[in-house]
Amino acid sequence: MARFVLRRALQSAVVLVGVTLVVFLLLQLVPGDPVRVALGTRFDQETYDALRERAGLDQPLPVQYASYLGHALTGDLGVSFRTGQPVSQIVLERLPATLSLAVTAVLFALLVAFPLGIVAAVRSGSAVDHAARVFSQFGVSVPDFWMGIMGILLFAGVLGWLPPSGYVALTEDPGRWATHVALPAVTVGLVTASILTRFIRSSVLEVLSADYVRTAEAKGLRNRVVIVRHVLRNALIPVVTVVAVQLASLLGGVIVIEVLFAWPGIGRLTFDAVQARDYPVLQGAVLLVAGLFLLVNLLVDILYARLDPRITVK
Repeated sequence: MARFVLRRALQSAVVLVGVTLVVFLLLQLVPGDPVRVALGTRFDQETYDALRERAGLDQPLPVQYASYLGHALTGDLGVSFRTGQPVSQIVLERLPATLSLAVTAVLFALLVAFPLGIVAAVRSGSAVDHAARVFSQFGVSVPDFWMGIMGILLFAGVLGWLPPSGYVALTEDPGRWATHVALPAVTVGLVTASILTRFIRSSVLEVLSADYVRTAEAKGLRNRVVIVRHVLRNALIPVVTVVAVQLASLLGGVIVIEVLFAWPGIGRLTFDAVQARDYPVLQGAVLLVAGLFLLVNLLVDILYARLDPRITVK
Protein backbone atom coordinates (compact mmCIF):
# COMPACT_ATOMS: atom_id res chain seq x y z
CA MET A 1 0.00 0.00 0.00
CA ALA A 2 2.81 2.42 0.85
CA ARG A 3 4.47 1.74 -2.50
CA PHE A 4 1.16 2.31 -4.29
CA VAL A 5 0.59 5.65 -2.52
CA LEU A 6 4.14 6.78 -3.28
CA ARG A 7 3.80 5.90 -6.95
CA ARG A 8 0.47 7.69 -7.20
CA ALA A 9 1.97 10.74 -5.47
CA LEU A 10 4.74 10.89 -8.09
CA GLN A 11 2.20 10.51 -10.89
CA SER A 12 0.08 13.25 -9.36
CA ALA A 13 3.07 15.57 -9.22
CA VAL A 14 3.64 15.06 -12.95
CA VAL A 15 -0.05 15.71 -13.66
CA LEU A 16 0.02 18.92 -11.61
CA VAL A 17 3.04 20.16 -13.55
CA GLY A 18 1.15 19.47 -16.76
CA VAL A 19 -1.85 21.36 -15.39
CA THR A 20 0.25 24.40 -14.61
CA LEU A 21 1.69 24.38 -18.15
CA VAL A 22 -1.70 24.06 -19.84
CA VAL A 23 -3.28 26.78 -17.70
CA PHE A 24 -0.30 29.09 -18.22
CA LEU A 25 -0.47 28.70 -22.00
CA LEU A 26 -4.25 29.14 -22.13
CA LEU A 27 -4.06 32.33 -20.11
CA GLN A 28 -1.76 33.82 -22.74
CA LEU A 29 -4.63 33.54 -25.22
CA VAL A 30 -7.05 35.51 -23.04
CA PRO A 31 -7.49 39.05 -24.39
CA GLY A 32 -6.82 42.01 -22.15
CA ASP A 33 -3.96 43.31 -20.04
CA PRO A 34 -4.22 42.12 -16.42
CA VAL A 35 -1.99 44.93 -15.18
CA ARG A 36 -4.18 47.63 -16.73
CA VAL A 37 -7.28 45.97 -15.27
CA ALA A 38 -5.66 45.85 -11.83
CA LEU A 39 -4.60 49.53 -11.96
CA GLY A 40 -7.91 50.81 -13.29
CA THR A 41 -8.40 53.62 -15.76
CA ARG A 42 -6.15 56.14 -14.04
CA PHE A 43 -2.50 55.19 -13.86
CA ASP A 44 0.88 56.45 -14.98
CA GLN A 45 3.37 54.61 -17.13
CA GLU A 46 5.91 54.32 -14.32
CA THR A 47 3.45 52.50 -12.04
CA TYR A 48 2.37 50.29 -14.93
CA ASP A 49 5.95 49.29 -15.77
CA ALA A 50 6.79 48.69 -12.10
CA LEU A 51 3.84 46.35 -11.61
CA ARG A 52 4.63 44.41 -14.79
CA GLU A 53 8.23 44.01 -13.64
CA ARG A 54 7.18 42.90 -10.14
CA ALA A 55 4.80 40.33 -11.65
CA GLY A 56 7.48 39.14 -14.08
CA LEU A 57 5.29 39.90 -17.10
CA ASP A 58 8.14 41.75 -18.81
CA GLN A 59 10.07 38.47 -19.17
CA PRO A 60 9.80 35.97 -22.08
CA LEU A 61 7.10 33.32 -21.66
CA PRO A 62 9.50 30.40 -20.96
CA VAL A 63 11.15 32.46 -18.22
CA GLN A 64 7.77 33.40 -16.76
CA TYR A 65 6.64 29.77 -16.62
CA ALA A 66 9.94 28.51 -15.19
CA SER A 67 9.78 31.18 -12.49
CA TYR A 68 6.16 30.35 -11.64
CA LEU A 69 6.83 26.61 -11.49
CA GLY A 70 9.92 27.09 -9.34
CA HIS A 71 8.03 29.21 -6.83
CA ALA A 72 4.99 26.88 -6.91
CA LEU A 73 7.18 23.93 -5.87
CA THR A 74 7.96 25.83 -2.68
CA GLY A 75 4.32 26.70 -2.04
CA ASP A 76 4.57 30.26 -3.38
CA LEU A 77 1.79 30.78 -5.94
CA GLY A 78 2.46 34.48 -6.39
CA VAL A 79 0.39 37.47 -5.34
CA SER A 80 -2.97 38.75 -6.51
CA PHE A 81 -2.94 41.58 -9.05
CA ARG A 82 -6.01 43.08 -7.38
CA THR A 83 -5.29 42.85 -3.66
CA GLY A 84 -1.57 42.15 -3.42
CA GLN A 85 -2.25 39.24 -1.06
CA PRO A 86 -0.47 35.89 -1.46
CA VAL A 87 -2.48 33.59 -3.72
CA SER A 88 -1.97 30.59 -1.45
CA GLN A 89 -3.55 32.54 1.41
CA ILE A 90 -6.53 33.63 -0.70
CA VAL A 91 -7.21 30.12 -1.99
CA LEU A 92 -6.91 28.47 1.41
CA GLU A 93 -9.26 31.05 2.92
CA ARG A 94 -11.94 30.07 0.38
CA LEU A 95 -11.42 26.32 0.76
CA PRO A 96 -13.48 25.81 3.98
CA ALA A 97 -16.56 27.35 2.37
CA THR A 98 -16.28 25.04 -0.63
CA LEU A 99 -15.60 21.99 1.56
CA SER A 100 -18.61 22.64 3.77
CA LEU A 101 -20.94 23.13 0.79
CA ALA A 102 -19.61 20.11 -1.14
CA VAL A 103 -19.70 17.68 1.78
CA THR A 104 -23.16 18.83 2.90
CA ALA A 105 -24.54 18.54 -0.64
CA VAL A 106 -23.11 15.03 -1.11
CA LEU A 107 -24.42 13.85 2.26
CA PHE A 108 -27.88 15.16 1.39
CA ALA A 109 -27.68 13.47 -2.00
CA LEU A 110 -26.70 10.15 -0.43
CA LEU A 111 -29.54 10.35 2.11
CA VAL A 112 -31.99 10.75 -0.77
CA ALA A 113 -30.42 8.55 -3.45
CA PHE A 114 -29.50 5.45 -1.46
CA PRO A 115 -32.91 4.48 -0.10
CA LEU A 116 -34.69 5.64 -3.25
CA GLY A 117 -32.34 3.81 -5.62
CA ILE A 118 -32.33 0.59 -3.59
CA VAL A 119 -36.12 0.45 -3.17
CA ALA A 120 -36.60 1.28 -6.86
CA ALA A 121 -34.33 -1.62 -7.83
CA VAL A 122 -35.81 -4.13 -5.38
CA ARG A 123 -39.35 -3.18 -6.43
CA SER A 124 -38.64 -2.75 -10.12
CA GLY A 125 -41.72 -1.73 -12.08
CA SER A 126 -43.60 -0.49 -9.02
CA ALA A 127 -44.87 3.03 -8.36
CA VAL A 128 -41.74 3.76 -6.32
CA ASP A 129 -39.57 2.73 -9.26
CA HIS A 130 -41.48 5.00 -11.64
CA ALA A 131 -41.26 7.88 -9.13
CA ALA A 132 -37.49 7.36 -8.78
CA ARG A 133 -37.01 7.47 -12.54
CA VAL A 134 -39.11 10.63 -12.85
CA PHE A 135 -37.09 12.25 -10.04
CA SER A 136 -33.85 11.26 -11.75
CA GLN A 137 -34.95 12.77 -15.05
CA PHE A 138 -36.19 15.92 -13.33
CA GLY A 139 -32.95 16.52 -11.44
CA VAL A 140 -30.80 16.07 -14.53
CA SER A 141 -33.02 18.13 -16.85
CA VAL A 142 -33.85 21.17 -14.70
CA PRO A 143 -31.02 23.74 -14.42
CA ASP A 144 -29.64 24.07 -10.91
CA PHE A 145 -29.75 27.88 -11.02
CA TRP A 146 -33.52 27.71 -11.67
CA MET A 147 -33.99 25.43 -8.67
CA GLY A 148 -31.87 27.82 -6.63
CA ILE A 149 -33.98 30.81 -7.63
CA MET A 150 -37.20 28.92 -6.86
CA GLY A 151 -35.76 27.92 -3.48
CA ILE A 152 -34.91 31.53 -2.66
CA LEU A 153 -38.38 32.73 -3.68
CA LEU A 154 -40.14 30.04 -1.62
CA PHE A 155 -38.04 29.53 1.51
CA ALA A 156 -36.54 33.02 1.81
CA GLY A 157 -39.13 35.24 0.13
CA VAL A 158 -42.52 33.65 0.85
CA LEU A 159 -41.92 31.55 3.98
CA GLY A 160 -38.97 33.48 5.41
CA TRP A 161 -37.43 30.35 6.88
CA LEU A 162 -33.94 30.69 5.43
CA PRO A 163 -31.63 33.54 4.42
CA PRO A 164 -31.45 34.10 0.64
CA SER A 165 -27.66 34.33 0.48
CA GLY A 166 -24.49 34.85 2.47
CA TYR A 167 -22.04 32.71 4.40
CA VAL A 168 -21.18 32.08 8.03
CA ALA A 169 -18.27 29.83 8.95
CA LEU A 170 -19.13 26.55 10.66
CA THR A 171 -16.58 27.20 13.40
CA GLU A 172 -17.99 30.67 14.01
CA ASP A 173 -21.68 29.81 14.48
CA PRO A 174 -22.89 26.27 13.59
CA GLY A 175 -26.55 27.24 13.78
CA ARG A 176 -26.30 30.19 11.41
CA TRP A 177 -24.00 28.16 9.14
CA ALA A 178 -26.69 25.48 8.86
CA THR A 179 -29.35 28.02 7.86
CA HIS A 180 -27.08 29.59 5.24
CA VAL A 181 -25.84 26.30 3.74
CA ALA A 182 -29.27 24.69 3.53
CA LEU A 183 -30.51 26.27 0.28
CA PRO A 184 -27.30 25.97 -1.79
CA ALA A 185 -26.59 22.46 -0.48
CA VAL A 186 -30.12 21.21 -1.26
CA THR A 187 -30.00 22.84 -4.70
CA VAL A 188 -26.72 21.15 -5.59
CA GLY A 189 -27.64 17.98 -3.71
CA LEU A 190 -30.85 17.46 -5.69
CA VAL A 191 -28.91 17.36 -8.95
CA THR A 192 -26.34 15.00 -7.45
CA ALA A 193 -29.06 12.83 -5.90
CA SER A 194 -30.81 12.42 -9.25
CA ILE A 195 -27.58 11.19 -10.83
CA LEU A 196 -26.78 8.84 -7.94
CA THR A 197 -30.31 7.43 -7.85
CA ARG A 198 -30.01 6.26 -11.43
CA PHE A 199 -26.61 4.64 -10.87
CA ILE A 200 -27.62 3.00 -7.59
CA ARG A 201 -30.76 1.56 -9.14
CA SER A 202 -28.86 0.19 -12.15
CA SER A 203 -26.06 -1.23 -10.00
CA VAL A 204 -28.42 -2.95 -7.55
CA LEU A 205 -30.49 -4.38 -10.43
CA GLU A 206 -27.37 -5.84 -11.99
CA VAL A 207 -26.24 -7.47 -8.75
CA LEU A 208 -29.74 -8.82 -8.03
CA SER A 209 -29.54 -10.89 -11.20
CA ALA A 210 -26.20 -12.46 -10.22
CA ASP A 211 -25.95 -16.21 -9.56
CA TYR A 212 -24.69 -15.87 -5.99
CA VAL A 213 -27.73 -13.75 -5.08
CA ARG A 214 -30.09 -16.38 -6.44
CA THR A 215 -28.14 -19.04 -4.52
CA ALA A 216 -28.48 -17.05 -1.30
CA GLU A 217 -32.22 -16.72 -1.87
CA ALA A 218 -32.48 -20.45 -2.61
CA LYS A 219 -30.85 -21.20 0.75
CA GLY A 220 -33.80 -19.51 2.43
CA LEU A 221 -32.05 -16.36 3.59
CA ARG A 222 -34.37 -13.48 4.35
CA ASN A 223 -34.63 -10.78 1.71
CA ARG A 224 -33.18 -8.15 4.02
CA VAL A 225 -30.13 -10.30 4.75
CA VAL A 226 -29.54 -10.93 1.06
CA ILE A 227 -29.77 -7.21 0.26
CA VAL A 228 -27.46 -6.09 3.07
CA ARG A 229 -24.84 -8.84 2.98
CA HIS A 230 -24.67 -9.78 -0.69
CA VAL A 231 -26.16 -7.05 -2.83
CA LEU A 232 -25.17 -3.72 -1.34
CA ARG A 233 -21.47 -4.39 -0.88
CA ASN A 234 -21.01 -5.47 -4.49
CA ALA A 235 -23.31 -2.78 -5.84
CA LEU A 236 -21.35 -0.07 -4.01
CA ILE A 237 -18.19 -0.42 -6.11
CA PRO A 238 -19.40 1.41 -9.26
CA VAL A 239 -21.45 3.80 -7.12
CA VAL A 240 -18.34 4.87 -5.21
CA THR A 241 -16.81 6.04 -8.47
CA VAL A 242 -19.80 8.23 -9.28
CA VAL A 243 -19.91 9.66 -5.75
CA ALA A 244 -16.21 10.47 -5.96
CA VAL A 245 -16.60 12.22 -9.31
CA GLN A 246 -19.51 14.27 -8.00
CA LEU A 247 -17.63 15.20 -4.83
CA ALA A 248 -14.53 16.19 -6.77
CA SER A 249 -16.64 18.32 -9.10
CA LEU A 250 -18.25 20.09 -6.17
CA LEU A 251 -14.87 20.64 -4.53
CA GLY A 252 -13.86 22.36 -7.74
CA GLY A 253 -16.58 24.88 -7.07
CA VAL A 254 -20.13 25.20 -8.36
CA ILE A 255 -19.70 28.60 -9.96
CA VAL A 256 -23.35 29.36 -10.77
CA ILE A 257 -24.61 28.33 -7.34
CA GLU A 258 -21.84 30.12 -5.47
CA VAL A 259 -22.49 33.32 -7.41
CA LEU A 260 -26.28 32.98 -6.96
CA PHE A 261 -26.07 32.48 -3.19
CA ALA A 262 -23.04 34.80 -2.66
CA TRP A 263 -21.11 31.80 -1.34
CA PRO A 264 -17.39 32.67 -1.01
CA GLY A 265 -15.97 29.39 -2.32
CA ILE A 266 -13.48 28.34 -4.96
CA GLY A 267 -16.05 28.67 -7.75
CA ARG A 268 -16.85 32.27 -6.83
CA LEU A 269 -13.13 33.01 -6.51
CA THR A 270 -12.48 31.61 -9.99
CA PHE A 271 -15.35 33.64 -11.44
CA ASP A 272 -14.06 36.87 -9.88
CA ALA A 273 -10.49 36.13 -10.99
CA VAL A 274 -11.57 35.64 -14.60
CA GLN A 275 -13.51 38.90 -14.58
CA ALA A 276 -10.59 40.82 -13.10
CA ARG A 277 -7.91 39.10 -15.25
CA ASP A 278 -6.25 38.11 -11.96
CA TYR A 279 -4.10 35.38 -13.49
CA PRO A 280 -2.13 34.34 -10.37
CA VAL A 281 -5.37 33.72 -8.42
CA LEU A 282 -6.88 31.84 -11.36
CA GLN A 283 -3.80 29.65 -11.69
CA GLY A 284 -3.79 28.95 -7.96
CA ALA A 285 -7.48 28.02 -7.93
CA VAL A 286 -7.11 25.64 -10.88
CA LEU A 287 -4.05 24.04 -9.30
CA LEU A 288 -5.94 23.47 -6.05
CA VAL A 289 -8.91 21.94 -7.88
CA ALA A 290 -6.61 19.60 -9.81
CA GLY A 291 -4.94 18.55 -6.57
CA LEU A 292 -8.32 17.82 -4.96
CA PHE A 293 -9.36 15.69 -7.94
CA LEU A 294 -6.18 13.64 -7.69
CA LEU A 295 -6.58 13.22 -3.93
CA VAL A 296 -10.19 12.02 -4.28
CA ASN A 297 -9.15 9.54 -6.99
CA LEU A 298 -6.43 8.14 -4.72
CA LEU A 299 -8.86 7.71 -1.83
CA VAL A 300 -11.34 5.95 -4.12
CA ASP A 301 -8.71 3.46 -5.29
CA ILE A 302 -7.88 2.64 -1.67
CA LEU A 303 -11.58 2.32 -0.82
CA TYR A 304 -12.05 -0.15 -3.69
CA ALA A 305 -9.62 -2.54 -2.01
CA ARG A 306 -11.55 -2.24 1.24
CA LEU A 307 -14.91 -2.94 -0.37
CA ASP A 308 -13.76 -5.85 -2.53
CA PRO A 309 -10.86 -8.03 -1.31
CA ARG A 310 -10.36 -9.26 -4.91
CA ILE A 311 -9.14 -5.78 -5.87
CA THR A 312 -5.52 -5.17 -4.98
CA VAL A 313 -3.41 -2.03 -5.17
CA LYS A 314 0.17 -2.42 -6.29
